[in-house]
Amino acid sequence: MKPSIPLSITFIALFFFSGCAPVISRDILQQVDTTIDFKSVSEKPESYRNEMVLWGGVIISARNLKEGTLIEVLQKPLGYRGEPASGDYSEGRFLALFDGYLDTAVYSKDREVTVAGIVKGRRMQLLDEIEYAYPLIGVKELHLWAERTEIQPDPLILYPFPYRYPYWRHFHH
Repeated sequence: MKPSIPLSITFIALFFFSGCAPVISRDILQQVDTTIDFKSVSEKPESYRNEMVLWGGVIISARNLKEGTLIEVLQKPLGYRGEPASGDYSEGRFLALFDGYLDTAVYSKDREVTVAGIVKGRRMQLLDEIEYAYPLIGVKELHLWAERTEIQPDPLILYPFPYRYPYWRHFHH
């Protein structure tokens, strides 16, 4: 007789591990060259033309053009699931060109994205009053992250005593 694993444990394990899965498909991830870093591509994008990369960051702007939706992204390092890191560190900006229409009200400023795509080269665009050389990525897969909500700590939980003590005001005077 074989020992059996209870069904509830199986479901819990499946639920737990499904939450830790990468957001980009396995087929695309297998094509990504993990030895190519953002800084190298931003310095010489032509040298990496047609290479698959995985980048992410915060959307600065998105525009629908005849060629598709062009998303300007402030690059951020990615975590193990592909989620852009919070904080101020960035190695620059890049453009992600999606072949199709994306609603720019959804793909809007300050939203986080992870992009898997092919390096297409460099595109010069105005950044305020300067010409900026953006690495251009042709999107193969795109993941828009849920908006982060800042949770304010409850002072009653952080400092439970004496504020939660019901008779504190009587002894305070």
